[in-house]
Amino acid sequence: MQVSVRDNNVDQALRALKKKLQREGVYREMKLRRFYEKPSERRAREQAAAVRRARKLERKRAERDGVR
Repeated sequence: MQVSVRDNNVDQALRALKKKLQREGVYREMKLRRFYEKPSERRAREQAAAVRRARKLERKRAERDGVR
């Protein structure tokens, strides 16, 4: 990942870098890797996330189609 520093403005470049890292999910990954996670816990977490994504998608579809 690369961020260019313009006009010696390091603060602006740092903000851009943090935003890129946030978008890529690096902070979330670091938080998850801080402690060991059992494979069964990982599967449960990923399954719960998949269920949340599916429900959210279904809500958006229903809202778009006008079903209430």
